[in-house]
Amino acid sequence: MFYSADHDSPFGKMLLACRGGALTGVWFVGQKHFPEDAANYLRRSSPVLVKTKKWLDEYFLGRDPGPSLPPLAPEGGEFRQLVWSLVKKIPRGRVASYGDLAREAAETLGRTAVSARAVGQAVGRNPLSVVVPCHRVVGSDGGLTGYAGKLDVKRGLLELEGVDPGLLEKIGPAALNDRKKKAA
Repeated sequence: MFYSADHDSPFGKMLLACRGGALTGVWFVGQKHFPEDAANYLRRSSPVLVKTKKWLDEYFLGRDPGPSLPPLAPEGGEFRQLVWSLVKKIPRGRVASYGDLAREAAETLGRTAVSARAVGQAVGRNPLSVVVPCHRVVGSDGGLTGYAGKLDVKRGLLELEGVDPGLLEKIGPAALNDRKKKAA
């Protein structure tokens, strides 16, 4: 049984879901891949949902809420789980390209290559928006390509973390990250 609760964010209403003491979903209402069966989720608070709401509130205030989340249990196959684990490693205020993640996935899997398109499809199916920060994944040229929660939300989330999307699109992800490292 999934438990769920609504959460208001500066970017619109969100739906949070959990099962068995673990967070299973954080979606912007109306985004691509919003769960078709969400109406069947039991609307009831739980410690997992309360903790997640507090984490999101801190995040949306522009603060780094740190790793104080409940256990995460997104549903997806092995490849998606791998990609989501790589996305979770992208630091706040930094970005990675789909190609960067494809190279890292290939290395993890012991392959010579993994398709950036396959990585993009896995990123797009991330059921834990914001928490697994898929908004930090960009095109190799720094373009804000694809985001299930809409590109204006992706832009807003990056700006909230101190990333200038205009500069990112001009200089690309590697140069932006280098600048952030030097400034730190």
